[in-house]
Amino acid sequence: MIIARNDESKPVKGWYSELVRPELPSIGFANQGIKESHYHRKSYEVYLVAKGSSKIRVAEITTTLHAGDVLIVEPGELHTFVENTSDYFHFVLHCPPTRDDKVVLP
Repeated sequence: MIIARNDESKPVKGWYSELVRPELPSIGFANQGIKESHYHRKSYEVYLVAKGSSKIRVAEITTTLHAGDVLIVEPGELHTFVENTSDYFHFVLHCPPTRDDKVVLP
């Protein structure tokens, strides 16, 4: 068994990728999305919205995510969060977890 606990002195964002085996997806959580256009070379990103709502742009499509929604961003798909409500919270999985996989566009 592996238990990972959040450090409550830090902002509401974190990754547990270093605490699990490399064959498992990395697991993260955040109260806002990353507002920079980027993509991942090899990893899928799977977002599960737990609370609130958020606008995200994937490729040329902007959509609104609500609590209970799941979004899968495929490798190579350019994406960025546009805005979110103050109560927004999501979990995100990177499958497979790959170091230095993120490419940020200017």
